[in-house]
Amino acid sequence: MSPMRWIAAGFGTGFAPVAAGTVASAAAALVGAALLWWSPAALAAAAMLATAAGFWAIHAGGIDGDPGWVVIDEFAGQWISMLGLAAVTPGGVAAAFVLFRFFDVTKLGPVGWADRRHGAFGVMADDVIAGILTAAILWGARWCWSRAWH
Repeated sequence: MSPMRWIAAGFGTGFAPVAAGTVASAAAALVGAALLWWSPAALAAAAMLATAAGFWAIHAGGIDGDPGWVVIDEFAGQWISMLGLAAVTPGGVAAAFVLFRFFDVTKLGPVGWADRRHGAFGVMADDVIAGILTAAILWGARWCWSRAWH
């Protein structure tokens, strides 16, 4: 298997026999929690790297459409979503996972628009946007929570 396809397959998680996107998001959430615990900058760097590597792997690998085994977009989007967390907590990681999967599956608003684009942009952009929306919600919840108790 070429390195491009291995990256596109989310380092093998895309070959899960059932719900490959959810499996990849769960794996990304676990790795993302470790990265966030170590350093928020490390999580941000990983999200940017996964996004860039995903575009490259899908385009250079000549991958057509959005086959179910291509899940590097889930890694990028899940890590972006976790940037809305202040710290690693089980509830926070679970919220980031559930919200990200909600936007990714339902394709609401701009997520659906991006999903209808073609090529590597379409594959990656819907998950990046889902991650941004999730991070914004998590950040907003943190802000509201801190205002309520201060």
